[in-house]
Amino acid sequence: MTIDIPKPTPADKFSFGLWTVGWQARDPFGDATRAELDLVHSLEQLAGLGAYGVNFHDDDVIPFGADDATRDAIIARFKQGLADTGLVVTTATTNLFTHPVFKDGGLTSNSRDVRRFAIRKVMRNIDLAAELGARVYVAWGGREGAEFQGTKDVAAALDRYQEAFNVLGEYVVDQGYDLRFAIEPKPNEPRGDILLPTVGHALAFIETLDRPELVGVNPEIGHEEMAGLNAAAGYAQALWHGKLFHIDLNGQNGPRYDQDLRFGAGNVRGAFWVVDTLLAGGYDGPVHFDYKPIRPETETGVWVSAKACMDNYLILREKVKAYRADPEVQQALVDAALPELAQPTLADGEGWRELLEWELPDPEVLAAREVAMERLDQLALEHLYGVRG
Repeated sequence: MTIDIPKPTPADKFSFGLWTVGWQARDPFGDATRAELDLVHSLEQLAGLGAYGVNFHDDDVIPFGADDATRDAIIARFKQGLADTGLVVTTATTNLFTHPVFKDGGLTSNSRDVRRFAIRKVMRNIDLAAELGARVYVAWGGREGAEFQGTKDVAAALDRYQEAFNVLGEYVVDQGYDLRFAIEPKPNEPRGDILLPTVGHALAFIETLDRPELVGVNPEIGHEEMAGLNAAAGYAQALWHGKLFHIDLNGQNGPRYDQDLRFGAGNVRGAFWVVDTLLAGGYDGPVHFDYKPIRPETETGVWVSAKACMDNYLILREKVKAYRADPEVQQALVDAALPELAQPTLADGEGWRELLEWELPDPEVLAAREVAMERLDQLALEHLYGVRG
């Protein structure tokens, strides 16, 4: 069975990190296999594929340590490239992980001077992000952690993390920027253990901040699955909290190293449920792809994989819609009592006293009830496999 794949449009809000397509495929075991891509060339290629926007680290656009004249010239060219292609800057972030100064972290480094340097670096790129129209500022703490427990006082590190977000929140408010932060959790790599490793950790941390309304989360499929978690469930909880400010989509095969496969590769079943969760939850932010074209590919494969990320999302979106519209699925949902889960356990006006007065049903009868869950899941798989339209 075939389906027509819609073409990407700006309404889909597909965006790419400039570091994704621009990855030169250098890894811990080998040198780069692809040449550095010109910034404007990347914009032109992505626009030609139907992308809506881009996300960038400061160092993706401006080399670390560049003087003001060089910086200004690069920014002017970047702006012109955006204007010429029609792409928008959806999101920005700061690289606090590549330069050796951040070898023990940025915002939670043991060194006070490094922490101060890191906050200044973030503030400068927040200025650029706001100038370019970004509405979300992603914070991935890749170096915020440790390899050995005794080398990092976790409580003190969380104090410093909290302090940094409070300072940055104050800066955004004082500058009048319409910008929110999105914490991107990850359990490990490049550090042995990273602070705020999962969506749940990040959500708990956010509530301790001076301005929690300015901070949400940016879950990544691969990062959640690296921790052995269900990515769709993490997205759902973030939506439930009203904290899903941004998303990173890619592919991953279970709890191993961060594979960063194109979206739709790896755990396809998980990708189906992520799309279903986003549609059901009404997420309307950028649909951002944070992946890396595999190392053996040339530049041709870079653009094949970028197009595939968007195509796979659109394919899964059509399959999810067909699944939800299927009368057999709707009946199976009723048979599995899903609508009943949406009903409050206690009726209006009831409390624990009324519950104690309630006549208990026979638990053996309740235990023997049909749940129809195998049927419901099989219908989802049949839509995913393409045997139902």
